[in-house]
Amino acid sequence: MIKNYLKIAWRNLKKNRLYAFVNIIGLTIGIVSCLLIGIYIKHELSYDRFNQNADKIVRVTMDYSLGDAPQKTVLTGTKVGPQFKRTFPSVVDFVRLDKLTRVVGYKNQLFDEKNFLYADPSFFKIFSFNLIEGNAATVLNAPGNIVITQTAAKKYFNNEDPIGKILKVGDHNFIVSGLASDAPSNSQVQFDFIVPLGALSNAKAPENWWNANLITYLLLKTQDAVKPLEKQIIAYMKTVSTGELKMGRNQYLTYHLEPLKSVHLHSNLPDGFEPNGSIVYVYILIAVALLILIIACVNYVNLSIAQSAKRSGEIGIRKVLGAARLQLFKQFVGESFVVTAIASFLAISVATILIPFFNKLSGKQFQYNALFDPFILLCLIALGIIIGFASGAYPALLLSRVQIVKILKSGFSFTSGQNVRRSLIVFQFIISIFLIITTVIILQQLSYISNKDIGYNKSNVVVLPVDNKMRPQMDAFKKVINNIPGVVGVATANDEPIDVKWGDNIQTKDGKNVTVNALPMDEDFIRTMRLKIVAGSHFDQTDVLQIDTTNNYKNFRYTFMLNESAARALGWTPQQAIGKEISRYYGGRIKAVVKDFNFKSLHDPIGPLLIFLDRFQSRNLFVRISGANTSSTLKSIEKIWKERVPSRPFEYKFLDEDYDALYRTEQRTGGIFSTFSALAILLACTGLFAVTAFAVAQRTKEIGIRKVLGANVFNIVLLVSKDFLLLVVIASAIASPIASYFSGKWLQDFAYRINIHWWIFLAAAIIALIIAGLTVSFQTIKAALANPVKSLRSE
Repeated sequence: MIKNYLKIAWRNLKKNRLYAFVNIIGLTIGIVSCLLIGIYIKHELSYDRFNQNADKIVRVTMDYSLGDAPQKTVLTGTKVGPQFKRTFPSVVDFVRLDKLTRVVGYKNQLFDEKNFLYADPSFFKIFSFNLIEGNAATVLNAPGNIVITQTAAKKYFNNEDPIGKILKVGDHNFIVSGLASDAPSNSQVQFDFIVPLGALSNAKAPENWWNANLITYLLLKTQDAVKPLEKQIIAYMKTVSTGELKMGRNQYLTYHLEPLKSVHLHSNLPDGFEPNGSIVYVYILIAVALLILIIACVNYVNLSIAQSAKRSGEIGIRKVLGAARLQLFKQFVGESFVVTAIASFLAISVATILIPFFNKLSGKQFQYNALFDPFILLCLIALGIIIGFASGAYPALLLSRVQIVKILKSGFSFTSGQNVRRSLIVFQFIISIFLIITTVIILQQLSYISNKDIGYNKSNVVVLPVDNKMRPQMDAFKKVINNIPGVVGVATANDEPIDVKWGDNIQTKDGKNVTVNALPMDEDFIRTMRLKIVAGSHFDQTDVLQIDTTNNYKNFRYTFMLNESAARALGWTPQQAIGKEISRYYGGRIKAVVKDFNFKSLHDPIGPLLIFLDRFQSRNLFVRISGANTSSTLKSIEKIWKERVPSRPFEYKFLDEDYDALYRTEQRTGGIFSTFSALAILLACTGLFAVTAFAVAQRTKEIGIRKVLGANVFNIVLLVSKDFLLLVVIASAIASPIASYFSGKWLQDFAYRINIHWWIFLAAAIIALIIAGLTVSFQTIKAALANPVKSLRSE
């Protein structure tokens, strides 16, 4: 019996090739979407779960206020980990981490390494990174030890055994004491090298709650200890704030705990080792995948019903010969399973081909074997069974219950299900129009981000690293670079102006405290970056001479600039601020106020910013070039760099590229939405194609009579099309407010955002109408051009 059902199913597919093609392609697209989005979501949800102690590891975050707005960060001082272990019995151990860029050398090789990690010796005890060679308990105990990954070992030593080899990091030698596997891609802690934290100068200083930039993790006794421990920490830090730190009434310092497994998708704090994902985007992608799959299933239902009009004889004869309703149901569901099975096998093949494209779209590095993960394959089988039954059940029930006399007399006429089929079309286009609108809004916001005036000119700025060896010769070096044809300006600063991380505090003479971000720089930075001064004047050589570090800083004086927000926070207008005295460790006067500029992501509003002269804090060299002959200018800079900075390789980046990287998650979301919006429209059109085919099949006699009575092609196309185009208009009316609501929610995450304009909704509706009109026209024109004599005779 089953063999017979399979034969009939195969014959029907061969007989109705167009319907079979549309069905199989539609389901294939739906399943491919689910597969690709599925491996992405599985990867996102698996972050840091490879750690055996994942349930018991927490990240400590700092929350403080110095009398003004509260500040939250993932960075902590050196004292947090050790003191919490000493104070709270539920803390088993801690590890403090810092990731920096370091120059690593071996023999004649020299590389700028960006994944250079400093860690406490407990690193391999707390985290479950695979240590191939070396003792996890002692591998980081000696201050001159270094652990490298397999990739780093291959890069520096080729196939030689790395253990015992000496790597030069800056001016210090480290002995390779351990070899680790590369960090899994689903880890927020990525590294190529690990050295003991004691190798950092600030880690050697006495323990301090404030003065460090470390990320601290705690290992707890049990996973249930997180909330009770956080309450204990808050109570303890109240005592510390008033006692040890002697903070005022409106000031505080406390800490919170983030479970390791929730950090990647649920934390919204910046400055972590890896850019955070978002659980909201995961939910959105799940919804998109399911909606596309639902559209594909709806298409199958509509196509099956449309196709059934040609099978009236077959079903009638089967009923006359005694076929029970259950047998017919099994036959049609069986056909659905055959189509689903073919689509599933095709989906695996197509998904495999599309993996490289999806990697570019998602920013991941999935391998082909990700599709053959047992969990993914199990989901695929379950998905196939659900799709096969869900898609085949409704047509099977509908076809199996029709009366024999009605079939043999006039074929099928499913007017009772007309509202259901139209509702399905409306539902499909609601999804499609929703995706069109949200995609347009996402792309508009990304365009706004790219083109917004952020208060300075980020284009054509080359960024190069600065280290301790370069600083004493920086004036001469800048002068030589400035003389290169095509170089417009040269300056140094601590941070890039797109993402100022330095947190600080300033105090006025009357004791008012304001928490600020701070940007140490040289005297040329303001001009080079083309920041606008609204009051006061530029830094000059007189200001530089005041940074006098001789005689134990006895004559040291700062020269400050504020942004407009900082001046407002202190209660001054820009003009009033000029000449005022403020202090941060050392005092100084305010020389200028610069116009507010975006020194963080556009997700954050512009806050108070302190700008001050301090050449000793420079970590970046900024070279503005004309852009007329970029390649030649870069070669000239490289030549001078190799002559004057032999201790570092020449590795540069452009400031605008780093700016774009701040919005990588949004760019990927825009790309994914654009792709799947196109797929949703394509599938919705195949659904409309199915219903149009059904309508034309049902109205063949009517169309023939109208043609005999003088109706032209346009009249017939309009007759059939108008009802379907009305459905698209209804779908637009429903989709628009839904899209507006969710897009507005998404935009609220940006402090600086676009306005949602009415024409976006109108444009989406027009696009949907045009696409739907073209789809419907294909079938209706074909029916309108048919010979009416033939259609009336066959009817």
